[in-house]
Order: sequence, then C-alpha cells, then structure tokens
Amino acid sequence: MLRARLHTLLVLALLGLMTPLWGADTDAPVILVLGDSLSAGYGLSNDQGWVALLERRLLERGLPHRVVNASISGDTTGGGIARLSAALARHRPALVIIELGANDGLRGMDPQRMRENLQEMIGLSQAQGARVLLVGIHLPTNYGRRYRERFDAVFPELARTTGVALVPFLLDGVAQRRELFQADGVHPTAAAQELMLDNVWSHLAPLLTETSP
Repeated sequence: MLRARLHTLLVLALLGLMTPLWGADTDAPVILVLGDSLSAGYGLSNDQGWVALLERRLLERGLPHRVVNASISGDTTGGGIARLSAALARHRPALVIIELGANDGLRGMDPQRMRENLQEMIGLSQAQGARVLLVGIHLPTNYGRRYRERFDAVFPELARTTGVALVPFLLDGVAQRRELFQADGVHPTAAAQELMLDNVWSHLAPLLTETSP
C-alpha cells in the first residue's frame, strides 16, 4: 500500500517537472491580452472565449506565438495601468492587445480620462518594444448621444495619433443580435466568440507577420 502511494507521488512529481517542457515554447513571441470580461470569457468555460479561440487558431495555422490572457472581469483602464508594467516585465510580449474601456463607459467615466489611461498603456507597451493592437468598443444607445459620441471617438482618435492598429468594434455583428448575449444582456455567449475573434483577426494578422521570428 505504502509502495503504491510512493509510486503515485513519484509519478505526479515527475509530471509536475515535465509540464513546463510540454507547455508553451518560452522562446515564442508572446501576445499579451489586457482586457475585461469580454476577453476574460465571463460566463464561459476556459476554452470558449475568443482569446482561447485565438490560441487555437494560431496553432492551427502554424504560427509561433503564444497567448497570455491577463484579462479580468470588471476591469477598467485605470486597473489596466495599475497592472500593465508588471505584466510587461514578466512576459516581455512582442504584441499587446488592449481591450479596455467598456467598464469606464458603463460607469460614466470622463472619456478624456479614459483616453489618457489608454494612451499611457500604449506608451508603456511601446517603450518595451511591443506592437499594440487597440480594441474599440461602443456604448449602448441609452447612455445619451453626446456621451456616446465622445466615448466612441476615443479609440479611432488614439489609433490615429499613436499609430497603433485598431479593431474598430469588438462586438461588430454581435451587438445587433440579442440571441448572442447571455441572460444579463451584457456578456456575449459562446456562439458569439468566433465572430469576435474574426473582428480581431483581420487587424491582428499583419502584426503577427511583423512579430514572427
């Protein structure tokens, strides 16, 4: 009995040592995704979100990149700034996807403040030598026309002034279809994730070529 337990523990220990060798290539260029619940896959299993599907697509297409998902549900641009430097230092990404701002808007934050936060994150990423893909979001119509226009304009204006690539609207083709949202009416279902990935992919693909070894 004791011998069997020791054998099991030894096997588990060896598996623990081998896991990093079987895992991602540490020399592969890293894609760091810094986002909120839309990228964290709120309400979905770990393999259903668009970021997980991105990792699968990279593998299927023989691309060398590995994905680090640093997204947290409920996060804001202020929260992104607070944790980005540590993530950059730890992962040394070749490419940073910034998908933040939705919660700023839902909380009525000043769009100018959001813009400043996003610009700081772009600058921090570029200072580390990373390419940046900024992911835009639009607010629902019930937030008032003036506020929505100011909010929505932040993403294309920032892309223009900083020169980073832009996904105009992560939920393009999703936001108009109620059946693609969970019961809360806010978070997309598993069926929406492929559409979201396609929205990102068309703007991400050129950056993958530029960051391939």
